[in-house]
Amino acid sequence: MSNILIIKHGSLGDIAQISGALRDIREAHKDKKIFILTTLQYVDLLSRCPFVDGVLIDKRLPRWNIFYLVRLKKMIEKFNFLKVYDLQNSSRTSFYKKYLFKIFDWNSAETALKMEGKKSEFNKNSVLERFKSQLENSKIQTKYCLKPDFSWACISVDQIINKYFGKKFILIFPFCSPKLSHKVWPYYKDLIKIIKSKHQSLEIVIAPGPSEIENSKNIGAIIITDNEKPLSIMQLAGLIKKSSFVISNDTGPAHMTAHLSINGIVLFGHHTSPEKVSIETDKFKALEVKNLRELSAEVVYSKIESKLKLIN
Repeated sequence: MSNILIIKHGSLGDIAQISGALRDIREAHKDKKIFILTTLQYVDLLSRCPFVDGVLIDKRLPRWNIFYLVRLKKMIEKFNFLKVYDLQNSSRTSFYKKYLFKIFDWNSAETALKMEGKKSEFNKNSVLERFKSQLENSKIQTKYCLKPDFSWACISVDQIINKYFGKKFILIFPFCSPKLSHKVWPYYKDLIKIIKSKHQSLEIVIAPGPSEIENSKNIGAIIITDNEKPLSIMQLAGLIKKSSFVISNDTGPAHMTAHLSINGIVLFGHHTSPEKVSIETDKFKALEVKNLRELSAEVVYSKIESKLKLIN
């Protein structure tokens, strides 16, 4: 039997965003086995995905590592892949197409571009619109691409939550990768003080990553961990799903929130636009400013006050 290969290495926000595209591909190939090539950190997550049948690991070692490339090539050849959906669209996957994987039916942004025209025009589209164009280039009906549903990733966190509190809670994501420090809004501590003074019935919760636990101790929120370890991606999805409201920088968990249909707000600086990265939904909205350092806690609270009053 011939199989279908999807390539998506990351990041976390991107994995959440492709949920709709994965479902559209599944609907189009009901009689095929679908595998996804990803990195080690997303294997457990994507193994839960109902739209794929198996997960393959790409360690993404340097391209000069010939031994690794040969092993990767042999692994791919074992599965007799009929078609590739390249949802990563990176220089690495272009290299795979050109030099490594002898699969001639290869769907990518590049193939969609041939139909869309100029690259500059194609790149004006949002992330999800580009995925839609890419799949439609392979004659796939895109019912779900523009409205990803990440709920398949959630696992129950009731036991963890019940150790800390029993109230409704606001979940905050005040950190970013050190490489993306320009995305960080610096006044979460001030905002938390305002919310606590006006909404005593709400808890404020943070679920830090491995490098964020120490910085979380002074922010004024309840720190949620699993036996003092950071939550897994699936646990984090479950925690977001249980929350009443989310406040976040432009991070992976913000994209998870958007595609879990949770109320919240994401704070955007000049780095890109909410439209470009397809993060806004009917429940999850962006507050966009030129300089995040000039956005006060009072202004942010004024934008979410009415939403928080409805939670009480």
